[in-house]
Amino acid sequence: MKNMALALAAACLAAMGQVPSEDARWRAVEGTNFAYPMPVYASRAEWEARKTHLRKQILASAGLLPMPRRGPVRADIFGRIDRDGYSIEKVALETMPGYYLGGNLYRPRGKQGKFPGVLTPHGHWKHGRLENTDLASIPGRSINLARQGYVVFAYDMVGYNDTRQTPHAFGSPVEQLWNFGPLGLQLWNSLRAADFLASLPDVDAGRLGATGASGGGTQTFLLAAVDDRIRADVPVNMVSGIMQGGSPCENAPGLRHDTFNVEFAAMMAPRPMLLVSATGDWTRNVPAIEFPAIRKVYELYGAAGQVQTVQFDSPHNYHRGSREAMYTFFGKTLLAGNGASVKEQPFTVERDEDMLVWSGRAMPANALRGEDAVFAEWRKLTRVAKPDREAMRFALSVENPAKVLSERDGEFIALSRPGREDRVPGIYLKGKGIPLLVIDSEGGAAARATVPANGRPALYLDAFNTGSARGERNTEAAHFLTFQRTDSQNRVQDILTALAWLRTTTKGPVELLGVGDGALWSVFAAAVYDGKLRLTESPEGFEGTDAEMTGRFFVPGIQRVGGWKAALALSRLR
Repeated sequence: MKNMALALAAACLAAMGQVPSEDARWRAVEGTNFAYPMPVYASRAEWEARKTHLRKQILASAGLLPMPRRGPVRADIFGRIDRDGYSIEKVALETMPGYYLGGNLYRPRGKQGKFPGVLTPHGHWKHGRLENTDLASIPGRSINLARQGYVVFAYDMVGYNDTRQTPHAFGSPVEQLWNFGPLGLQLWNSLRAADFLASLPDVDAGRLGATGASGGGTQTFLLAAVDDRIRADVPVNMVSGIMQGGSPCENAPGLRHDTFNVEFAAMMAPRPMLLVSATGDWTRNVPAIEFPAIRKVYELYGAAGQVQTVQFDSPHNYHRGSREAMYTFFGKTLLAGNGASVKEQPFTVERDEDMLVWSGRAMPANALRGEDAVFAEWRKLTRVAKPDREAMRFALSVENPAKVLSERDGEFIALSRPGREDRVPGIYLKGKGIPLLVIDSEGGAAARATVPANGRPALYLDAFNTGSARGERNTEAAHFLTFQRTDSQNRVQDILTALAWLRTTTKGPVELLGVGDGALWSVFAAAVYDGKLRLTESPEGFEGTDAEMTGRFFVPGIQRVGGWKAALALSRLR
């Protein structure tokens, strides 16, 4: 409560145009179980701009900005089982060379024409896509959907069932430099699963839906947020303002910087969405809080009726009641029915060995063996081919602020971005000529002692966690990097904030000079700065290897977008 009160006080000061008395980045209160308020958007245009930014942020955190080349669909479909009203087949989908996503394809029998397609990721149930209990049955919902007239692809999370070329949880610091983790790999798999489903001759690619519960709900709303081919979705027992997902596959560095799952779910607007929730888990507030907030976004499109909600007095689930709500919703939105209630029919689940792709069958000869091999292929797939300023900016998770607040007291200055509640101190000397910004890894006082102003306007900055701006924060908190920026990211942002303020004092360029590792931070800031700049000094002997970046400039995703060489190239392209 104390942190909440401090946050509210700082927000009030920022709203009044004042620099806050402390830097909110040290509080680091946002996390998996933080209670997030939904922003209010005044216009459709404002929301559309936000949606565009969020889509790029999701893709960047997943290692998919810019989007890698998808290539043709390569799938092996076999082992058909014919049953009354439906069939089941095994699918090995090669989502990147040598990496295979396992799943089952359920198709209608005795019906003609192209059918809607439904993607159904499973979530963290013990038996993955084969889970069949009172609380959740992936085969049960897939069989019923196929009987109703849908082609259904039920596919694995990474590390489950047939998809075990990596574990479910992975992501070392070096892997994070390349955005290699379960969330990104799963989102890529979901995109390729949509490619696969849309490519089938009996599927109407203009009528694709997605539904899953728990972690499968996270996969559902993230896929819908980045892929407009999903025309209707039903995320079950996951969209919440009080819990953002506790699994590594629901968290990636940078994913929830300044946002949360309710905004992600709202990105479905104005396409039809049904929010299913339960009284016995973190979705208990959906009817009263999250659903009205999302509906306000739909109202911006004049489409309030396109989002619906239903809640069950139940623990965490995708049980029969939840499934029947989904059948009814898809029946109206994907089958163009009249909205009549659709009840679940009895079903019989097949033996595991008849459903598993690699049961009695060897993996292909080109199959990647182990996490390291998959990591190597991921780097080939996702590496950005040439310096890309937007991709670099999203990896750094920084902005060029349009406005900067300032507080002055003699030579002392503090800067802040409106609404961000940050506080960046420094020493500012007035003068004449080209303004100089000096960044020393030891802080502003050290910078002043090292680099004289010589009568020029000079700002000696205490970038984040340097000089007088030093502090401590709990970087060991669960999924810390999902919600908070690294020191290096914050330092680059502080440089951009200072450059934006200095730009208001001159019509010409600003000179940026770095000392020690401050020169390293300055190159990355110059790479994404949107104004006139003269960059002097760069660290000698720094090559930007994975080991160097992990130790001296740790930014998840930075190597994927070209790392040090790309930053040097972009900083010189001004």
